[in-house]
Amino acid sequence: MRVLARLLICLVAAAPLAHAAPPAPAPNHPILGIWRLALPELRCVETYRFRGDGTTLVTSKDEISESEYRIPDKPSEKGFYKLEDRIVKDNGKKDCSGEIMKVGTQATNFLRFHPSGALFLMCSDETMEACIGPFERVEGEEA
Repeated sequence: MRVLARLLICLVAAAPLAHAAPPAPAPNHPILGIWRLALPELRCVETYRFRGDGTTLVTSKDEISESEYRIPDKPSEKGFYKLEDRIVKDNGKKDCSGEIMKVGTQATNFLRFHPSGALFLMCSDETMEACIGPFERVEGEEA
């Protein structure tokens, strides 16, 4: 009987762990909601739905993707929020830039919100040297 018990313990220990849910941002976090990024040079618009459960839904041309994100409750001393994002689902279609995103792709960016809360820039680091945006908050729609 002990051998069977040990075997069961070993099988349970060897089983892959379920992926942990992303940490939810604070309920009043400025990232929560729907944001649009207009890309006039590409004649395209991207829409980002940052949900309160730590997931996003993004549409970009024909692409629809979902990701999990982590973001601190407060900005750094420089005023940026570090956004870590990992794609968990993608329909395999091209986005506004003609790219096809791969599931598992991870990205780290730094967000700087306008004091109004209606706009933010997404930057490659905690400077304003390499940023895209503005992302504009969409009012009146559910996230």
